[in-house]
Amino acid sequence: MDGRATDNEPADKNKRPLISSDLATPIYGLFGLGILYTLYVAHQIVLPILLAVLTSLLLSPLVKKAYVKWRVPRMVSSLVFVLLVLAGIVGITVAVATPALKWAEEVPQGISRLLVGESEISRQIARVTESAEQVEKSVEELSDSERPQPTAVVLKTDSWRSQLMNKVQNGVAGLALALALTYFLLVSGDRLIKNFVRQLPIDQRKTVLRITHDSQHQIAQYLGVLGLSNLSVGTITGLICWAVGLPDPAVWGLVAGLARFIPYLGVIISISMLATISAISLDELWMMAIAPLGFLGLTTLVGFFIEPWIHGFRMAINPVIIFVSIFFWGWLWGPVGVLLAVPLMTVIQVVLKQIPKLRPVYKVIAR
Repeated sequence: MDGRATDNEPADKNKRPLISSDLATPIYGLFGLGILYTLYVAHQIVLPILLAVLTSLLLSPLVKKAYVKWRVPRMVSSLVFVLLVLAGIVGITVAVATPALKWAEEVPQGISRLLVGESEISRQIARVTESAEQVEKSVEELSDSERPQPTAVVLKTDSWRSQLMNKVQNGVAGLALALALTYFLLVSGDRLIKNFVRQLPIDQRKTVLRITHDSQHQIAQYLGVLGLSNLSVGTITGLICWAVGLPDPAVWGLVAGLARFIPYLGVIISISMLATISAISLDELWMMAIAPLGFLGLTTLVGFFIEPWIHGFRMAINPVIIFVSIFFWGWLWGPVGVLLAVPLMTVIQVVLKQIPKLRPVYKVIAR
């Protein structure tokens, strides 16, 4: 009996789990924190790759259709679509950049003129400020005789223009990498997926292919319908700005349409922008309210009929999860993360829905 127990003891030791159940949760938590830290530190590499993957998912059905229907080689159609994306980005940047830079300088001056005018409130503020300056000057005169003069230290900081140029240079480099990778994914991405699927067990191959197909379908339809609704909202907003006499109405319509790609926050940004520009450019109070209130009514009308269909049918996710994801990805990657929050949630919900072990998580975050 003792000999048998001795012989079976090594076998029992081999059956012990590599990670104790008490340590599994902390280790998985540290692993998740490590992934988040890596995504934050390596964002200059991760973001272009992620942009390329999402863009290739969006354009891949068009490349396939061009090859099947018109026999256009994948290399040619991929290059054409990538150049169209680049032309759209350059066109939007050129259209928005010059007025944005001009208004970035004029808005602070306009707000100061708005707050410091010839009203009774401004005169009272001026009196209080003058009295405070006199008291401060008298206190400084009394204390100067009792303490040595401090040495003035001048800190040189980069202007906002130089900081903006550094951001633009990094953005251009990341965009070039993303577009180049998008081209190669469109040309050889299907072959890469097929080679990867061949290495998986047979019962898992259909799941991977279904996830890829559903991700392409969901992202393409989501961005397509949302793009049409935002185009209509931006066009009507530009016409409203032109009707009330705002300068650069086409720019404000374009910015309002693009901002609506950011759920919830985009509407707040657009209303604040239109209210500020109207307050600076117009004199009458009722005219100042036309553009922001018109955009609010328009986006509410569109939201009642179109947005529930997009976010409900295409993305059956609780709005709280969408709202939290916007802040999370924005905190992790800045403005680019805010723009990518909804497309990322689209892919994540497809993955959670298709993998049986992760389906409970999908049911928790579902609408």
